[in-house]
Amino acid sequence: MMTRDFTETVAEVWGDAGVRWLAELPSVLDAVARDWDLTVEEPYELSYHYVTRVVCGDGTPAVLKLGVPSGTSLAEEAPALAAFDGRGSVRLLRTDLDRGALLLERVSPGDRLRDLVPGRDAEATSALVSVMRRLHVPPPPGCPIPDALAQVSAFDDYAAAHGENGPLPLDLVVRAGGLMRELCASAPERVVLHGDLHHDNVLRAAREPWLAIDPHGLVGDPGYDAGTLLHNPDPDDRDETLTALVPARVEQLADELAMPLDRVAAWGFVKAVMSDVWTAEDWTPGTSRSPVSRALDVARLLAPHLT
Repeated sequence: MMTRDFTETVAEVWGDAGVRWLAELPSVLDAVARDWDLTVEEPYELSYHYVTRVVCGDGTPAVLKLGVPSGTSLAEEAPALAAFDGRGSVRLLRTDLDRGALLLERVSPGDRLRDLVPGRDAEATSALVSVMRRLHVPPPPGCPIPDALAQVSAFDDYAAAHGENGPLPLDLVVRAGGLMRELCASAPERVVLHGDLHHDNVLRAAREPWLAIDPHGLVGDPGYDAGTLLHNPDPDDRDETLTALVPARVEQLADELAMPLDRVAAWGFVKAVMSDVWTAEDWTPGTSRSPVSRALDVARLLAPHLT
């Protein structure tokens, strides 16, 4: 039911709350399945949430996602999916945030977009553009989704904690923080963002050609989502072949999104540095794995093209 990697990750990320949730998970799963008339099938590969195939009482296949009720991304995922309303994303069928439960549309056939990379990368980028166009709707009235600008504090926190002695070049971190503030201030429009749109979070579907899953849910500049895909998939793999795809992706994104080339490159730089800054949050010299990934390689590649 639960792998060791999954339980260790939950305990590491959410501490005592995660440990308590893991202990209660079997009973929560049983209760939600009973209350929602679900037949529970095999779980998917687990990372931060318990995600399993289910069948609804009327025979509809679906996906049940369970997470720690407080302090997880489910509180942003649910309103983002509600705002998308099935346009470019899986449909949200039912929600119980008090129990950390989301019932989602099951995507079939469900092949990941990452399977097209690198051999058909231009096709994969076009697919991501088509999904972005569907997702990026105006925030609904009273929208509870946080603003993307709130994430700029990650750069400030890194600089305060590590200064010149951290694993990442401080000049890049400071530049990324300043650039993100500029990009958010000059946003041509504000839309509901996926917040983690990359090749592993887009699946081949029947209802639409491709559907996004696992949104983090943010509101802000459309370029934010474009920037995320430039250092994906597999940022931990420092494969130069994948990094070499970035210039062509930037040009394609600028063309297909009708977005200035320098703005695409700037968001790619910001998001690449942010990726490693987040990884460095728990870094301590000599005791932790280095947070440096291919994302930093992408940031360095894009840095000369920033205005």
